[in-house]
Amino acid sequence: MSHVIGVDAGGTSTRAIVVNASGAVLGSGRAGGANPNSHPPAEAAARITSAITDALGRSDPAATAACVVGMAGVSKLSDPTIAEIFETAWKNAGISPVRTVPDSEVAYASATSAPDGSVLVAGTGSIAGRVRGRRMISTAGGYGWLLGDEGSAYWLGREAVRSTLDTLGLGGEPGPLAGAVLTEALGPSAVDPAGDRAALWRALITSVNAEAPIRLARFAPFVSEADRDGDPAADDITTRAAALLVTNLMTARDPGENTPVVLVGSVLSPNGPVGAKVRAALAGLEVLTSTDGVLGAAWLAAVDAYGEGAPRPAHP
Repeated sequence: MSHVIGVDAGGTSTRAIVVNASGAVLGSGRAGGANPNSHPPAEAAARITSAITDALGRSDPAATAACVVGMAGVSKLSDPTIAEIFETAWKNAGISPVRTVPDSEVAYASATSAPDGSVLVAGTGSIAGRVRGRRMISTAGGYGWLLGDEGSAYWLGREAVRSTLDTLGLGGEPGPLAGAVLTEALGPSAVDPAGDRAALWRALITSVNAEAPIRLARFAPFVSEADRDGDPAADDITTRAAALLVTNLMTARDPGENTPVVLVGSVLSPNGPVGAKVRAALAGLEVLTSTDGVLGAAWLAAVDAYGEGAPRPAHP
């Protein structure tokens, strides 16, 4: 009996599931991150095949009717040399055919069966896309930390540090957000009412610049926490983040479009201030939250193999 395989390969973890024609999950597997932009491509390919092998268990790889891999950093496979590494990995695992798609497409498919709509992703990075036939045909944002990623965790963390520096530079009293940033970057002793503001200002700049830029994302949770505590600086940051994300989303959509919007990523959690503000701005639209990208990948594979009537798999 044939089966299909769905894979959600992100920057920090990879999941795979095997699903039969009736939508039942036969097995699941996990591995480390497999974004070929942040991991060596050979390592990323090996992790994906490891997750697939674990998911297959005793199932015959040759019985695979379709496999969809939703991959963060899938654009890396436009390099023929990189693509060959992954194609060799699929071949060695006995899996064919394999279709690789952006992770945003499997996230979209996890939330809705509608072929057309739009997706807004805000995790460490951010991107908005127009979806047609379940494929993302155009995008807004998604340029990475140096050129964009507006409203992302990286962006929130950067703005948190900038706000803290502004407070210190003007001799102000650190509020909840600034206090959390200083504690994370410099240690608990940094939050001293009698401390030297100028020295803290210099130390924070030095500390943050000594790390990889993407490490700024670790400050993002403090923005949400401080916003809930009523810190005006945090409220300003989350309000601007939501506005930037909504602008990118609406840029990606056709004017007057009446199709679903799927929200994806930790920043857009319904319980977080950015997610709440984005949803408020999108009132009147059908707004859905991505559940589990691996389910979307498996369903796309099932549609490839069995047609539009393929049942959606349940959570394993």
